[in-house]
Amino acid sequence: MDYDKQPINVDEQVALLQNRGLVIEDIATAKLQLRNISYFRIASYLRYMEEDRQFHHYKLGSTFEQAIDLYLFDKELRQLIFKAIQDIEISLRTKMIQIFSMEHGAFWFMDASLFKNADFYEGCLDNIKKEVSRSNEDFIKEHSEKYTFPSLPPVWKTLEVVSFGTLSKLFCLFKDNRLKKQVAREFGLPQYTYLESWIRCITVLRNCCAHHARIWNRRFALKPQLPNRLPLFWIAPTQKPIKLYHLTIALYRYQA
Repeated sequence: MDYDKQPINVDEQVALLQNRGLVIEDIATAKLQLRNISYFRIASYLRYMEEDRQFHHYKLGSTFEQAIDLYLFDKELRQLIFKAIQDIEISLRTKMIQIFSMEHGAFWFMDASLFKNADFYEGCLDNIKKEVSRSNEDFIKEHSEKYTFPSLPPVWKTLEVVSFGTLSKLFCLFKDNRLKKQVAREFGLPQYTYLESWIRCITVLRNCCAHHARIWNRRFALKPQLPNRLPLFWIAPTQKPIKLYHLTIALYRYQA
């Protein structure tokens, strides 16, 4: 099936929404908003007001302004969550640097014997090399100018410039479960498997926030593994489908 929809201008977008039964209380403001926020982005909030998905007719009383309110709420929610993730990310980097280095030295991340799944590890190390080479941090440039061996800076410099996704993979591939459990306990978790699960999920959530994707009412493919005993009675780990609720539980526990 070929895609045959053609682009339409802002006036046509407004008319289309009205023809589908959407109430627009202030047309001039709506047009201004559509010039700054794409129709397709706003449509992701409007779809929950549809009474049928085939013809995109809206439920009685649905308004364009309600969709904008949801968009603004989602924007603020992303900012709050991204701030929480930044704190977690910095803390995880610090704990991995401190705890793993004291046992395995300044270049443990370059020692293949410390990691499982050689192919995945090689891919992870390649990513680290690329991210370090792209870094504009002064401390990376100064290190490269001064030292020629090893090929990468020590872990306390290197892990400060790798992405959270790479950091997550590095932690999950690390073989020393005793040290991983020590890191997990620093976050108040009884087992490292919980931490592995959570950082995978938080990586996905972080990417959504960083790319300004909708997180309100979003379905996530991954669900964080939750302890059998949760600290508050209102936390119900059985909710389906997997949405932001589960991930905010993980963020709450990280920062508790």
